Amino acid sequence: MTTARVDPTRMILRRGAALLFLLLVSGASAEAWPHDLTKAIARDALRLLPESLARLLHEREDEIAAEWTRLPAPLQSALAADLVAGELRDETMRALDAHAEDVLRLFAERRVSEGLLRLGALARFPVDFSDPILTVGPAGYPAGVAREYYAFIAVNLDKIPVTLSRPEALDVRIQDLGAYWNGVLLESRRQSVVLRKEMIRGERIVDHRLIDYRSPVFAVSSLSYSRAVTAVAATWLAVWRRAGGDVTRMRQPSSVEPSSSRRVSPSEVVTP
Repeated sequence: MTTARVDPTRMILRRGAALLFLLLVSGASAEAWPHDLTKAIARDALRLLPESLARLLHEREDEIAAEWTRLPAPLQSALAADLVAGELRDETMRALDAHAEDVLRLFAERRVSEGLLRLGALARFPVDFSDPILTVGPAGYPAGVAREYYAFIAVNLDKIPVTLSRPEALDVRIQDLGAYWNGVLLESRRQSVVLRKEMIRGERIVDHRLIDYRSPVFAVSSLSYSRAVTAVAATWLAVWRRAGGDVTRMRQPSSVEPSSSRRVSPSEVVTP
């Protein structure tokens, strides 16, 4: 088995304090989903939206990506601390609620283009909360786990069907987003334990090319990806619905029973 040796010094640096520092000074998530995977998550989330909103956000894809890095410093600090802690504090949820309310204010003031950019950028929160790498807690992972995990998802993305384990998430109200996001974060935190067990062998990190798609790592990556897609769509829908946006012409997820012999396309959204 080809593996990469863990550097003990780097492992120490990846402890909770180091993660918090990196999040604060970078203005972005430390070792969160890579750009290509984030883009794939957003595009799959668009499939769950009304056609009008999906088109408006897709047309602004690059501008929305740039907007992700423009969070207020106090909110960045709060999110960094809570991602390390593994749970959103009440004050952080209030700050997140206020951020969503700012989007509504822009729409109310008819600053539609600006509002759409801010709406799209809200995806950053559920994307981060859905990531078991980012929500692992103060202990962190040895250096190399994140790299191999994301590489594994990238090469197996065509095998991952997007599933809605909680279809009711698409009906979440804007005032309940904070509690919903907290549930997403807690679920990611629980699954991070599996990655620690499956991707570390002694003092070595398992190469992603040696991980079978039938392994628990694939299960976690599939669940995490689908959780991110669902949470992003739920977030966009909650704010858009509250703003009075058009919610017609939405695709309805198809139901596929576990015993079905039908092959599911990776781009298809299904409910188990």
